[in-house]
Amino acid sequence: MTTRWRTKSVEQSIADTDEPGTRLRRDLSWWDLTVFGVAVVVGAGIFTVTASTAGNITGPAISVSFLLAAVTCGLAALCYAEFASTLPVAGSAYTFSYATFGEFVAWIIGWDLILEFAIGAAVVAKGWSSYLGTVFGFSGGVTPVGPVNVDWGALLIVAVVATLLGLGTKLSSNFSAAVTAIKVAVVLLVVVVGAFYIKAANYTPFIPPAEAGGESGSGVNQSLFSLLTGAESSHYGWYGLLAGASIVFFAFIGFDVVATTAEETKNPQRDVARGILATLAIVTVFYVAVSVVLTGMVPYTELKSGEHGQANLATAFAANGVDWAATVISIGALAGLTTVVMVLVLGQSRVIFAMARDGLLPRQLAKTGPHGTPVRITVIVAVLIAVAASVFPIDKLEEMVNVGTLFAFVLVSAGVIVLRRTRPDLKRGFRVPWVPVLPIISIVACLWLMLNLTALTWIRFLIWMALGVVIYFAYSRRNSVLGKRLASGEVPPQ
Repeated sequence: MTTRWRTKSVEQSIADTDEPGTRLRRDLSWWDLTVFGVAVVVGAGIFTVTASTAGNITGPAISVSFLLAAVTCGLAALCYAEFASTLPVAGSAYTFSYATFGEFVAWIIGWDLILEFAIGAAVVAKGWSSYLGTVFGFSGGVTPVGPVNVDWGALLIVAVVATLLGLGTKLSSNFSAAVTAIKVAVVLLVVVVGAFYIKAANYTPFIPPAEAGGESGSGVNQSLFSLLTGAESSHYGWYGLLAGASIVFFAFIGFDVVATTAEETKNPQRDVARGILATLAIVTVFYVAVSVVLTGMVPYTELKSGEHGQANLATAFAANGVDWAATVISIGALAGLTTVVMVLVLGQSRVIFAMARDGLLPRQLAKTGPHGTPVRITVIVAVLIAVAASVFPIDKLEEMVNVGTLFAFVLVSAGVIVLRRTRPDLKRGFRVPWVPVLPIISIVACLWLMLNLTALTWIRFLIWMALGVVIYFAYSRRNSVLGKRLASGEVPPQ
């Protein structure tokens, strides 16, 4: 067998979860998973992405962009639910790909997930720091240190959540539940209070006419689709609506984190599917309601990015003189983004944990501490994210997260079709209906959203993937635990 296509059986993946020294504790229920899901998903989209996307890309039609993104996520969520109920092992799409497409593809998707979670956490940590400045009335927590500007607010939040995660997943879940309750209350406040300030005239035109985008909408800065086809600018118009769906997709990222905690769930065959689908249903209702209220409160032109920076959810309330609500929203955002950073760090550490346990990254990293958590990995992840969030600018980084996530969704959707054919005997706690039709639709929808991301995002993504290929052939292929087992005859070739 060509080594890079060797697959790890479902049975072997499950057996490895009981390996001494790398065992995770099973503490979580479906409600804990839903809390984690809502905690990470409700945050970045509502508090930092919605207003700026409406102002710069879609206009009032952002609610339709959210629906398009939600449908795509819903299709992928069904595929994740089947995989997680069949293969309840840490690692999410990485583990699923190892069982279906082989080691090389698994490494690529694992490397991709590292990018997704790391940049996602860094972007949200920067947003947290921005809201911290709003709440306490200063311009921000950026301090020059030599040639770089260090954002100590971003540094602080990453350090706090990493400490909580190191002390135990159940403790983190309880903390998330408390903070998520505050965040959901603030979102409901936005919808209820904001509804009184809606002006019907602000919804016209619902889909603004397309505009030439200048530097931000030309060359490699335009969507890949418009670059390839010579179509009109992706600012406003129908292409803007589609490009908006690709951007606000960032707001849904996180439900797949639920799948990374499958190994820590008491009854994963039942509860992981429930947690994923409940998360997606709740956040879709929230997002559409908030986007309708937001674009009804102020003309979309007042949400454009300008000399005062990017607009956010509080901008619309401040424009209507509801300053107390703007302050409450900022406090809610501060609390809400805390849990987003925490769960993204959790997801990243679990993916690296699974890859290290398989030998594709150094095995020493997979050791768990006295609380049943991978403390070494959590510390390393926290340091890397803290550096990225506190030093580097975040412009366009949310699109990097999107392309990585959509790529993972494509492989998971395809993997459902493959595993149905190769292992029809496996017990599945949840089954995707209408296979292979529904997974194929999911693949097409994800690819379409990927085409509507900028060409520059694709270039950055391909560079990251190329680096991953080099690391695989230089290190991972030779140190693979599965490869060593196959070479020694401990397990038969799959």
